[in-house]
Amino acid sequence: MKRRIIKNALIDTLPVLSGYMVLGIGFGIVLEKNGYGVLWAFLMSLLIYAGSMQYAGIELLAGVASLPTVALTTLMVNARHLFYGISMIDKYKGAGAKKPYMIFALTDETYSLVCYTKYENEKERHFYCFCVSLFDQCYWVTGSVLGSLLGSALPFDTAGIEFSMTALFVTVFVEQWISAKNHLPAVCGLIASAVCLVIFGKDGFLIPSMIAILVILTLMKRKVQCDE
Repeated sequence: MKRRIIKNALIDTLPVLSGYMVLGIGFGIVLEKNGYGVLWAFLMSLLIYAGSMQYAGIELLAGVASLPTVALTTLMVNARHLFYGISMIDKYKGAGAKKPYMIFALTDETYSLVCYTKYENEKERHFYCFCVSLFDQCYWVTGSVLGSLLGSALPFDTAGIEFSMTALFVTVFVEQWISAKNHLPAVCGLIASAVCLVIFGKDGFLIPSMIAILVILTLMKRKVQCDE
C-alpha cells in the first residue's frame, strides 16, 4: 500500500519537480551572486522553505534589514498560508507525528495537490500528503543547491530571474483551472484580487484580497459544494 502511495505521490509531483528545479536554481544563482554561498542556499531552503519569501529574503539580507522589517515583510508575503492552513484543518486531523512537518511544508504547489487528493482512508490520505510534501521540498532544496553551485562556477546575468516565481503561480492556476469542474472559486479569486489591486495598489493588495476571497467563498460555500 505504501509503495503504491509513494509511486502516486511521485507521479503527481512531477510537474512541481520541473517548476521547483527551475525556480530553485534561479534562487540559488541570485543568492550566490549576492555573496551568499551554497550553505546559505541549503539552509534557507531546508528551514525557511518559502519560495517567494526566499527571493524577497535575498534583498533583505543584502540590505541588512531590521528584524521588524523582516517580520512584517514575511507576514505580508506569506499571509496566504494562514488561509491554506485553515482549509486543511480537517484533512490533517489525526496525522500524528507527521502533522508538524506537513504544516511546515504546505507551499502553494503542495496545497494544490493535497487539497484535492482522492484518498478516502485517513491513514492513506495522511501518508500521501506527507510524501507529496517531502518530495516537493526535496525538489526545492536540490534546485537551490544546484543553482548556488552553478552561480559560483559560471557567469550569469540574473536580471529577470525572480519572475520565474510568478510564472509558476500562473502555471499552477492554469492546471487547476483545467482539472477543476467548478471554476467559480477561481473566478471569485481573480475578481477579488483585481479589485483589491486597484484599491490598495500592488504593495498592499495581498492581505485584503485574501480576506475578500475567504469571505466570498465562505458565503458561497453551499453554491460551490453543490456545483462540485
